[in-house]
Amino acid sequence: MHELSLMENILQIIEEAAHEQGFRQVRSVVLEIGQLAAVETEAMRFCFDAVVQGSIAENAALKIIEVPGSGWCTHCAATVPMADQLATCPQCGSYHLQPNGGTGMQVKELEVE
Repeated sequence: MHELSLMENILQIIEEAAHEQGFRQVRSVVLEIGQLAAVETEAMRFCFDAVVQGSIAENAALKIIEVPGSGWCTHCAATVPMADQLATCPQCGSYHLQPNGGTGMQVKELEVE
C-alpha cells in the first residue's frame, strides 16, 4: 500500500510549512487527487488517520477533491475524458491516448491556527 508512504510525505510537507509559516495546529487538509494518479482515496483516508496521530495535524479533517482524468488522442488529436489508463478514445476508438490531466496529487489547502 503506497498510500501510507504518500501520506507520510504529505505530513512532512505540512510540518515543513508549519516550521516556515509558524502555525501550531492544522484544522483541515484539502488534497487534490487525480483519477489517473493510481491512488486509492479510501486508503488515503485510512492512512491519514493513522499517520497524523500525535502530530500537528492530529484531529484535522481531511477533504479529498477528485480531479477527472483526461488525455490527448494521438490518432484524432482530440482531448477526451479518461476514466483509467487503458481507456479508448470515445471519438475514434483508438487506444493511443496520452494522459494530460488528473494524473497528479497535491496539497491544495490547509486551514491552520
